[in-house]
Amino acid sequence: MFHWLEKNPFFFAVGVFVVIAYAGIVTVVPDFMESARPLKGVKPYTTLQLAGRQIYIENDCNACHSQLIRPFKSETDRYGKYSLSGEYAYDRPFLWGSRRIGPDLHRVGNYRTTDWNENHMLDPESVVPGSIMPKYGFMFDKSMDFDTAYAEAYTVKKVFNVPYDKPGMPKLGTYEEAKKAAIKEAGAIVADMKDQAVKDAYKKGDIKEIVAIIAYLNSLK
Repeated sequence: MFHWLEKNPFFFAVGVFVVIAYAGIVTVVPDFMESARPLKGVKPYTTLQLAGRQIYIENDCNACHSQLIRPFKSETDRYGKYSLSGEYAYDRPFLWGSRRIGPDLHRVGNYRTTDWNENHMLDPESVVPGSIMPKYGFMFDKSMDFDTAYAEAYTVKKVFNVPYDKPGMPKLGTYEEAKKAAIKEAGAIVADMKDQAVKDAYKKGDIKEIVAIIAYLNSLK
């Protein structure tokens, strides 16, 4: 048989290709699947963070900001450790982005505070002179959509087996339990904010969009 292959270079080439392709699949696929699994310490988004993520998407923040730090020194010096696939295990959809009109935000929670984000969203130029980012003052007046955020969390839990309620993971529970947890989480953020109207609204049980998007930005680490 081997002599026949040697006399038929086309079939010999096909055979070599099949062997190499099979070896590649056996070698690469298991490692790829392993690297795509959630990294240790990576948790699903809380309901409040999901609400903030929805606001981030609705306002096309990913059109100007990427969330993918490449393994180059110029990137890691500025933004922190390069991104790993397992960090995106609970992201649906991915928000890698394709443009950097603004800086990458994948590690923004490590170096920006609630106070900084509040000022930046209200008036970007007040903290970044010359910034071309638009103002998002309306987020201080508009209430967040908790119902949609809870529906998303409940859906990914049931359909994609996202491990809510498991030890060490965010608790989802019932609608009422999730709402209570979101209010508690929002309280810690509101306490670090200056806007009195946002604080007053929170006391009445009204969580503004600015609180939710800050919760999301703070989670990006």
